[in-house]
Amino acid sequence: MEAGCPLNHESVPIREIRVSINFLNLAAMSSYHLDHLQYLETEAIHVLREVAAEFERPAILFSGGKDSICILRLAEKAFRPSDIPMPFLNVETGHEFPELIEFRDRRARQLGAKLIVRTVEEAFAKGLATPTPGQISRNQLQIPVLLAAIEEFRFDCCVGGARRDEEKARAKERFFSFRDAFGQWDPKNQRPEIWNLYNARLNPGENMRVFPLSNWTEMDVWEYIRQERLEVPSIYFTHERECFRRGGQWLPVPPPHTDATRPDPYAGARPTAKEPVRRMACRVRTIADMISTGMIESRADSVDDIIAEVAAARVTERGSRADDKASEAAMEDRKKAGYF
Repeated sequence: MEAGCPLNHESVPIREIRVSINFLNLAAMSSYHLDHLQYLETEAIHVLREVAAEFERPAILFSGGKDSICILRLAEKAFRPSDIPMPFLNVETGHEFPELIEFRDRRARQLGAKLIVRTVEEAFAKGLATPTPGQISRNQLQIPVLLAAIEEFRFDCCVGGARRDEEKARAKERFFSFRDAFGQWDPKNQRPEIWNLYNARLNPGENMRVFPLSNWTEMDVWEYIRQERLEVPSIYFTHERECFRRGGQWLPVPPPHTDATRPDPYAGARPTAKEPVRRMACRVRTIADMISTGMIESRADSVDDIIAEVAAARVTERGSRADDKASEAAMEDRKKAGYF
């Protein structure tokens, strides 16, 4: 046998194959390509970590809706194995879907987080809010309750799940949305966010609202829910419910009033004799409270079905929100007053 010749000629191609495989693995590991959802996820995680680094007392606005569910998963990825360094805050109108409240409380317990709940009813008792005669929805009455909670706990930042694609007023938002000492939003007095650099400086009394999902769409949210296998409240899927027709949309029939010693909390929100009532297979597309949330007729009983519906939809997501139909600028007016 000649010197330098391999003992087994078959070992040469095997070694070459192994080198090639290792090279391919190294190339794959060094790839910096992110797909669409991965990019949105990393952007949102960066924003959440900026919040934790820049603010002393931040909170997450958690209602139990699909957007805030995604926020919690992103917060887990941003801060685990440590606890999420922010309490959860929710403002109830008193007209919430029972399924949503149950899900909200259970999810907060699962994550071991502190859940702070403030209600419009409590604000009435304390004189923080006053019902407007003739106004059925309590949506706008959440504003003084939220601002009072921010003052009570001295929150300097509230993280929300708002997205720019939802509504034209929200399309004007930055990731870091500055609010003045009165909690008000001025769209002309916002800070530039060049190269993803965020100015979090605040004077005493001012606060910031931060929206990590700003660049997400409704489709992105549902695809992320599918990817992460996230649980969502059952009312997002098809179910049987009595609804009545008002204002061009189907609204859920409120639960019966059983306490004769107290005024009906749903006064004015129940169907009149002229409004048709029908039991139908429906679901919610976006959740407010029972008075403001329009139901859509649907047989979607899985996330895949919902994604297919969203892809074919020709009506905006908030087109089923009665509170947005009060005027052309309803959302912007509420935001200027301190809304979420």
